[in-house]
Amino acid sequence: MSRETKSARQAILETAQPIVGAKGFSAVGLNEILHAADVPKGSFYHYFNSKDAFGVVLLDTYFDNYLNVMQQLFNQPGLSQHAKLMCYWQSWINNQTGCTDAGKCLAVKLGAEVSDLSEPMRLALQRGTARTIGLLSEALQQGVEDGSVTITQHPESLARRLYALWLGTSVMSKITHTAAPFDEALGLTRQLLGQPEETDTHPYRGTGK
Repeated sequence: MSRETKSARQAILETAQPIVGAKGFSAVGLNEILHAADVPKGSFYHYFNSKDAFGVVLLDTYFDNYLNVMQQLFNQPGLSQHAKLMCYWQSWINNQTGCTDAGKCLAVKLGAEVSDLSEPMRLALQRGTARTIGLLSEALQQGVEDGSVTITQHPESLARRLYALWLGTSVMSKITHTAAPFDEALGLTRQLLGQPEETDTHPYRGTGK
């Protein structure tokens, strides 16, 4: 693929994310995206076979970038894993309550919308969320190992539970137009992770149980 082709394709994807993040997938026409990206309409089908195929690439690209940022957060030095996890949840809140749609979570925005309309896009969401949960599970396991996280269930199970909690919280925040659901989710997350100085009588300690 030529540099010019890569540039045009990337321009479409980068331009589409904030538009789709603001309006949803079905409500956005290709003309709007291509006009904003300054790419001729005829060129779109050179890069993508259909709007659904474009949606799959958009989601895969979004999750690639999202997990890269997530990994950087969890790899930053000087913080306990517990602190890194709490930074992650705070960044989730900032993302969902910010003034722009540029960084809005496409898993939150498109999860309910496209899962019943496009099987390829549903599978892309499933792949992306599974990767996110996997990275969360690794971070929880590392927290158990460095002693900053005390949990009573397997990291993978807790990662799935936490991700579901925060997806649902994001939807409730949209419904109520307040950040109150995030306050509750953050408090529950702290309880589930345990505070660094707290102990549990039967904590998960990475025994494989």
